[in-house]
Amino acid sequence: MSTVKQHSFWSSSSPLGGFAGVGLLVIASARLSWAITVAGSLFWVYGLSAFSYAFLSGEAVKKFFPVSGHKILYTCLSAFWGSLYLFMFWLLCPFAAFEVFVPLMLVPLFCAGIGSADLIEYSVDNQYLDIFDYVSEAVSQAVTLAGLLIAFSIIREPLSYSSLSFPGTYQGMFTVVDFKSGSFFPIGIFAPSSGALLLLGYFICLYQYCKNTFFPGDKI
Repeated sequence: MSTVKQHSFWSSSSPLGGFAGVGLLVIASARLSWAITVAGSLFWVYGLSAFSYAFLSGEAVKKFFPVSGHKILYTCLSAFWGSLYLFMFWLLCPFAAFEVFVPLMLVPLFCAGIGSADLIEYSVDNQYLDIFDYVSEAVSQAVTLAGLLIAFSIIREPLSYSSLSFPGTYQGMFTVVDFKSGSFFPIGIFAPSSGALLLLGYFICLYQYCKNTFFPGDKI
């Protein structure tokens, strides 16, 4: 598969470089348990959507593949795998699934609208499609967004609630680390979305500074 690939972290289409994942970072990073659940959905949806799309683009089933409307079809595939992940997670832990219902429903939209748009256009114009390269490119985008989501939640939750949580139990989550609250923590301003945007703005500025320092003037 010979196409121009952009770096999944430093490129202009990355979650921080192009603000392609800021909405999900703000919504799902309030709790580490939410971030872990959404991260699992990212791997599931991005990987299986890319694989199923690549399979439908193969020569064996190409005659059944529509000539136009590839992005719409990819959106349907992403929505199917995202809904299946939500259903299976709801069977395991209904309360945890209810808590992250909105971000889990946003994952297919991020996958279809941002994650593989360039790869879709490339696959339409080429007869040969390397499934391994296609799926690995989609999974690398999921890894980047999931890693940022978990890292941001590890910073945000202790600042907001003085704790770290994992998904599970009948309550939807359980606390694995409980920091002692002092005169400074928790900082309640970081709990709502407005505080998350303030904290995220700091990291975006740090990201842009590092990008300009290590890759000055480069198109990655």
